[in-house]
Amino acid sequence: MGEHVICPWCLTEIVWDEELGPEELCPHCGSELSNYRSVQLGLESDEQQEDLEEEYEEEAHEEEDYESTDHKRWLEQGEGYRSGSIARIAVESTVQRIVDDQEEAPECPACREYMIKAGIQTIGDQHFTPAIAPAIGGPVLTAPFQIEMYVCPACFNTSSLLSQRDREQMLERLTPSE
Repeated sequence: MGEHVICPWCLTEIVWDEELGPEELCPHCGSELSNYRSVQLGLESDEQQEDLEEEYEEEAHEEEDYESTDHKRWLEQGEGYRSGSIARIAVESTVQRIVDDQEEAPECPACREYMIKAGIQTIGDQHFTPAIAPAIGGPVLTAPFQIEMYVCPACFNTSSLLSQRDREQMLERLTPSE
């Protein structure tokens, strides 16, 4: 004899045969018949009730902390706005002012923070051999040139860019003459 199941979605009675086993989907509405997405209402066991009471007490205690002007618990736990070190906040403020004053602020390729300009490096003839590009019949970049060095204040990754003046000279070399 078959067992009766009622679809919790469309309330259709489903009769299934013991030889074939229970239906996974309702043949009428196509919804799942397992406990998936089902809400069970009823009395919880004593352990579950105690857990809920403990959670409620913890939440009530946390609410008292937020309402109180005495934040000793936050200090003890290292939580809240007081856990940030003053030095770290000062460094972030200084870095932000430096970035704001820069003409360019490239993003760090590693962590996507804005990088700060550390300085300019001049590359002379002794330290650079230009590559000859056959398409333009000469070098793309000639020495001496300057590279702007940037450092990421978050992960200390370094990056360099050709100076603005040398970028313009390089573009002039790459522009075909008519």
